[in-house]
Amino acid sequence: MESTAQQDIEQITQRTLRHYDSTAEQFFAGTIAHDVRQNIAALLDAIDGAAPLRLLDLGCGPGRDLKTFRALGHDATGIDGCARFVEMARAHSGCDVWRQDFVRLDLPPQTFDGIYANASLFHVPSAALPPVLRALHAALKDGGVLFSSNPRGDNREGWHGPRYGSYYDLDTWARYMADAGFDAVSHYYRPEGLPRDQQPWLASVWRKISG
Repeated sequence: MESTAQQDIEQITQRTLRHYDSTAEQFFAGTIAHDVRQNIAALLDAIDGAAPLRLLDLGCGPGRDLKTFRALGHDATGIDGCARFVEMARAHSGCDVWRQDFVRLDLPPQTFDGIYANASLFHVPSAALPPVLRALHAALKDGGVLFSSNPRGDNREGWHGPRYGSYYDLDTWARYMADAGFDAVSHYYRPEGLPRDQQPWLASVWRKISG
């Protein structure tokens, strides 16, 4: 029987996913033109190797960035817990897309050169984050790279309307990543070229520590 804490995590994730399912078309229309070339380059530049790289787009949404990875010659797979996003991403990108809840990941070990988590991991409740990061670590090849971009904050979490979010500062996020077996490569704040108080996003790149 699941613990109360696990049941709470399930309720949180399912409520957030229901929101995305009900607003999938609006979300796609509102995000399709977002310029995330800096984030894509941050992941790819940190990986040792040339195309085709094996990539996992974690929380791929309707498939915008999956399509970009494929156009660049990479073998990209998407993953999302929202059923409507999975359908849309397959149609938009032409890539393989798996439907999986982040807190119940079932990933092949030692498979991916890079994992791209753009605006997705912040939806994981902090109580569930360590095992999620360990699952991603296990799915990467030795020396593989994880990119994450999350809205930054002062380490509080909770509901913002119908979506749950965890908002970390760099030091706290770095501790989670180190505990999961990652070394820091780089980090930056977005959008580019603005004062820090107008850069709500923390992007960071991490390399799997082998052994």
